[in-house]
Amino acid sequence: MRSVTIVIPVYNEARSIQENLKEILKYARDTADVSVRILVVNDGSSDNTAELVYELSVSEKDIDILSLNRNFGKEAAIKAGLDYASGDAVIVMDSDLQHPPRLLPQMIELWKQGADVVECSKTGCENKTFIQAVLRNFFFIVFELPTGLAIRDQSDFKLLDRKVVAEYCRLPEHTRFFRGLIRWMGYSSAQIYFDVPERSGGNTSWSLFRLARYAVSAIVSFTSFPLHIISGCGLLTFLLSMVFGGKALFDKLSGNAVDGFATVILLILFIGSALMFSIGLIGIYIAQIYDEVKSRPSYIVSRKGTSADTVSHENACTERKEDKMP
Repeated sequence: MRSVTIVIPVYNEARSIQENLKEILKYARDTADVSVRILVVNDGSSDNTAELVYELSVSEKDIDILSLNRNFGKEAAIKAGLDYASGDAVIVMDSDLQHPPRLLPQMIELWKQGADVVECSKTGCENKTFIQAVLRNFFFIVFELPTGLAIRDQSDFKLLDRKVVAEYCRLPEHTRFFRGLIRWMGYSSAQIYFDVPERSGGNTSWSLFRLARYAVSAIVSFTSFPLHIISGCGLLTFLLSMVFGGKALFDKLSGNAVDGFATVILLILFIGSALMFSIGLIGIYIAQIYDEVKSRPSYIVSRKGTSADTVSHENACTERKEDKMP
C-alpha cells in the first residue's frame, strides 16, 4: 500500500485547529489503496495551537506534529514539513479549509495516474480589497515577465511525488518561494481548479506589509531583472540630462537664459532620486546574498512527536545520512 503525508503549516490557529484537522482527516481517509497521515508543522505559535494538536493526536493516531522553536515563516515551515514527511507523496495545504479537503481524493487519484505534481489553482481572486487585487496582479506581472514562470492563481495547495520532494529539499537556497520553485523544476503536472471558500476560524495573520515583503522576496530570489532597471534608469537620466543641458546651453548662447537655478535643481532632484532608487534596489539583492552566505538553517525544531529534544536542520540531515551509511 502506498502512503501519502499531508503537511500542514500552522500559526496561531487554536480557534479552529481541531475541527479543521478532523474535517481534513475525513476526506483524507476517503481514498482507496493509499494510507494517509497528517504532519502538522507548528510555526512557533504564541497561542495553544500545539497543545490542541497534541491533544487531538492522542485519539487520532494518523496525526503527527513538528514544532519549530519560533515563527520562521510559512516557507520555512513548508520546508521543515517536506524534510520530515514520509510517504510516497506529500500534500501541502493550509489548515483554515480555504484549501478544500474534498479535493484530496481527486489529487491522490491524479497522482496514481502518473502526475508528478498536482497543482490546485484558484478560479477567483478571493475576498480581496481593490488595493489588494491591484497589488496582486502587479506582482504576477512583475514575477512572470522576467522569469517566464506562470504562477497566476496558483496556491501552495499541491501534491508532490517523492522524487519531487527529494529534489526540492536538495535545493541549496535559504530564501524560498514554494510555488515558483515547483513550477521552475518542470515536473509533469495536473491541474485542479477550485473556488476559494470562506476562511474557517478567525482572521488571517497575513497583513498587507507581510504580503508585500513576501512578494519582494519571491521576485528577487528568482530573477535579477530588477537590477537591469538600474541601467535603464541611468540611460533615461542621461538622455534627460542631455535635453536639459542642451536647452540651457542654447538659452545661454542666445541670451535668453532664465535667472535662477530651477533647471539645475530639477536635474539634481531627478538624478538624486534615480541614484537612491538604484542603491536601494542593489541593497535588496545584497541583503539576499547576505542571508544566503550565512548558511543558517531555515528552521530549528523544538519538538517532534513526543521528543523534547531540540535539533537543528543540519543535525537532522546528518543523522539521516549516517543512518544510510553501511
